Amino acid sequence: QSSEEARLQAQQEEAARLEKERIEQEQMEKLEAKDQERRESELAELHSLEQKFLAAQQWKTDYRAHAKWEHYLSCDGSPDPTVLQEINAFMSLWREDQNEDIQLVMEKGEQVLNLIQKLQFLLLDTPPNEITEKETVQYQESILELQNLLHQKYNGATEHMLKAANMHEDPDTGNMQAVIKDKNVTFCIWANLKKKVRFKNHMFCDTQHGFDLPKSLAVSSVAVRILHTHYDHVSPLWLHCQSVPKLEVLDSKELTQHSKGSVEEPEEEEKKAREEPDMPAEEETCSDGRKSVISVKENSNSIADINETGEETEKKSEILDVPSQVQDPLMQEETNEKEEALTDENIVDLQQFVPVGGVYHIDVLQLPPQVKQIKDWSMVEVLDVGLEAYPYPPEEAEDATHPPVRITLKLSDNVMYFEDPVIARWDPAGQQWRTDGISNITYETQEGSITFEMGAFYTIALLQDAHLNMPYQAWELRPTGMDEALLTVTAVFATIQIQIKGNQCMLSSVAVKEKDVLSHVTGKWISPLDLRAVLKKAGVNIFPGEYSHKYVSVNKKAPLAEVRAYQQMALVASAFAFAWSKWNLEAGQEQVVFKVSEHLKADSVRGKDWSLYMFNGQKAQKLKITETSKAFSEELEEGSEFHSTLYHMLKDFASKEAIDKVEAASFLFIDVVYQLLLATRVLTYS
Repeated sequence: QSSEEARLQAQQEEAARLEKERIEQEQMEKLEAKDQERRESELAELHSLEQKFLAAQQWKTDYRAHAKWEHYLSCDGSPDPTVLQEINAFMSLWREDQNEDIQLVMEKGEQVLNLIQKLQFLLLDTPPNEITEKETVQYQESILELQNLLHQKYNGATEHMLKAANMHEDPDTGNMQAVIKDKNVTFCIWANLKKKVRFKNHMFCDTQHGFDLPKSLAVSSVAVRILHTHYDHVSPLWLHCQSVPKLEVLDSKELTQHSKGSVEEPEEEEKKAREEPDMPAEEETCSDGRKSVISVKENSNSIADINETGEETEKKSEILDVPSQVQDPLMQEETNEKEEALTDENIVDLQQFVPVGGVYHIDVLQLPPQVKQIKDWSMVEVLDVGLEAYPYPPEEAEDATHPPVRITLKLSDNVMYFEDPVIARWDPAGQQWRTDGISNITYETQEGSITFEMGAFYTIALLQDAHLNMPYQAWELRPTGMDEALLTVTAVFATIQIQIKGNQCMLSSVAVKEKDVLSHVTGKWISPLDLRAVLKKAGVNIFPGEYSHKYVSVNKKAPLAEVRAYQQMALVASAFAFAWSKWNLEAGQEQVVFKVSEHLKADSVRGKDWSLYMFNGQKAQKLKITETSKAFSEELEEGSEFHSTLYHMLKDFASKEAIDKVEAASFLFIDVVYQLLLATRVLTYS
């Protein structure tokens, strides 16, 4: 009897479950049909909002032309670095200038660094349709020539100082020592005038850099120079010309093409995306052998790919012309098997480790003939050899062992080393950084200094893992006023706050263990490109590169969902706050999940005001779960519907004031928010 009852009850329960499922299914189909009906009109509405991206593009094009014209009118004597005649004339005039006074050379050096910076900015900022391949190569070659000229001038100034070394004798040791510095370079120069073994080591008090020489050098006619350039002109050029992907022109055709009948599956779109070839890259061209010019291919759209040649084509998504960097990383891995694994473990992989804090040129030099005072005359023997290196270890004794040189470097205050840096030396023959030839490394964490031994005199850099702040632990973007917002990225070691206002952004704080750091770069209004350069230079990298997915465990997402989410977040960022959700990890590759809250005041968002939304680039929905729910579920919030865009989804629950604010938002503000979201990739790198 009881088993019969149980069987009946089970049947009834099953029938009720099936009926409930049928009703739910029907309801879903109704909602899907409703979404499909209004899809075309929603996409058209979104498209008119997205015209703001085009307006920003146009504004930037006009601004570039205006800046060029302003420079032309200013006639301030500084060359336009993009005009070959002007930059070449500037360089040959300086080459011929015989004045080797170190202060003058440093002042001129500042001007040269500004010219280099302008060219690098143009290579990163100019969209591909506004710059020719020829111009790209020209700018790169100008950069390399300026870098080489500057270094030659520093050598000339060093030689000039050393000729009069005996004029700067240190009363205690009888040797010459000098420290000369500005914000770009620090010269530490020591000349061994007395050749006494007991003075074989020296510490430059101003900088806390020092050395300890082997005895053979201590009794020789030598000088030691530690030239610290606070920039890096040694690494290959592509390292400083890596761009962020950018949004190209929106096309109304692609926005409505999906609305005809059924929605095309993202896989289909991705397949088509793979078939559309990109512009071929440039061949590598070599300058004077110090470094090769490596193509900054499609400069504002993707990163210079070192090994890429013209025949190979990068895959490019046709969806919103998503630049290749946002391409699905796995797909990229197949196309990028061409980068051979670095076989020699002593060679530094610059995709993984990057120089931070500039470069230290450490040289032992022949002491040139000294100035002699005879009555009122200063006389000096002139040798036509320029600055000469002193051979150490000496060439003749191949088999004999030579004691190493001990070096102490004080770490720069203007950069963050979150872990003990890796010491590497530049190998000019192989054009790469290497870690061999350096031994007995000790870090003094309290003093912030590093001591090591090297078998010869090298150019040294301190390297840091480029990805040690990834993946981020959380992020938040919230409006703080009309066309103003605050983006906070909580990374592994630091919390970075970036204010956005109009067409600029400002690093408002970098906090490490609740303490503010890097005060010299915070509080300045700059462009998103400059902000990225400033933070990377300071050792705080929250900007994934083309190959970062190989070094970070990434929360992989379909490019369609990720890029469209950033675009639509930017479009509504003047009235809605967005933040990280733990459910983004559980939602699968095709869709992104984040927290959203309408936010019209300047204060922070309260926990209870957040709701969760899910978006796959073509369909948006509001989720029933909250951040604290037990498990992930795609169930819709009661009484909510599907929409084709995130914008319309938010509109369902938004106040009129919020929507008015979205419509009134400036196109430049929207563009900066979008650039920062694309540069930090918060939806995949958190």
